Amino acid sequence: MSNILEQIGAYGIVPVVVVNKIEDARPLAKALCDGGLPVAEVTFRTACAKEAISLMTKEFPQMLVGAGTVLTTEQVDEAVEAGAKFIVSPGLNPKVVKYCVDKGIPVTPGCANPSDIEQAIELGLNVVKIFPAEAVGGIKLIKSMAGPYTQMRFMPTGGINAKNLNDYLSFDRIIACGGSWMVDPKLVEAGEFDKITEMTKEAVTQMLGFELAHVGINAETETAASEIAAGFDGLFNTSVKEGNSSIFAGKGIEVMKSPYLGAKGHIAYKTNYIERAVAYLKAKGVKINEESAKYNAKGKLTAIYLEEEIGGFAIHLLQK
Repeated sequence: MSNILEQIGAYGIVPVVVVNKIEDARPLAKALCDGGLPVAEVTFRTACAKEAISLMTKEFPQMLVGAGTVLTTEQVDEAVEAGAKFIVSPGLNPKVVKYCVDKGIPVTPGCANPSDIEQAIELGLNVVKIFPAEAVGGIKLIKSMAGPYTQMRFMPTGGINAKNLNDYLSFDRIIACGGSWMVDPKLVEAGEFDKITEMTKEAVTQMLGFELAHVGINAETETAASEIAAGFDGLFNTSVKEGNSSIFAGKGIEVMKSPYLGAKGHIAYKTNYIERAVAYLKAKGVKINEESAKYNAKGKLTAIYLEEEIGGFAIHLLQK
């Protein structure tokens, strides 16, 4: 999978935008960035699509901008010339796909059945768009096709919204979902870019699902840690569970046996997708303590700290 598609996977959601007036491109791009999704698939079916891509990529260099609804090799050239970093098409046109592959341009053609998938494999792809996702069978179809095509990953688009987003993203063979519910053309037409920012934030919040996991307290010694944990148990009848480096009093309090990160301790937040949470925070300028990262036996990130403290507490991310 290309670096560009890996970036898309880190964002998790690709807003599919329609720009009918070039004057909407700038505030629309800003609304997405402010909302926490510096990525967009600009549909190549309006007169100003090429100009919109060019403006977005130049004025918002932090954005990952691609072109959607690309139907011809000529449109591929126009989109890439404008600054598009990836190409998306509604169907699988072998000529367009081969043209992109030969030029090293990331492309995700629309597929709807096993025959499409096999054509994509023959053309050298390992990521495809499933379109229109809900209409052709949704997550059930994708899981069914994932079985025989073990090397293939998917980016479903069509009918995905805030209610079913995590039904798709929770399947680890899906790199991201395309959607337009946060960039409804009616909102763009009405100039309601603050609303687009708000809905984008809501989409990111729903995807990441941040929840308070526990509060960590730094004790000076193992004996002190035992006394603190026992104190919580005595007050609230919490169970006490001892580990190698800490003692839990119930699920909400972790007492470190010796001082660890954070002047006072740490606060842990769990998230649906820790790697996407890290990408989201990095895009906001938050520094990550890479040395604190912990991985499971499959090499998947399970825990990591932020560099900064809040109120003397280090912030800890955990995979749900």
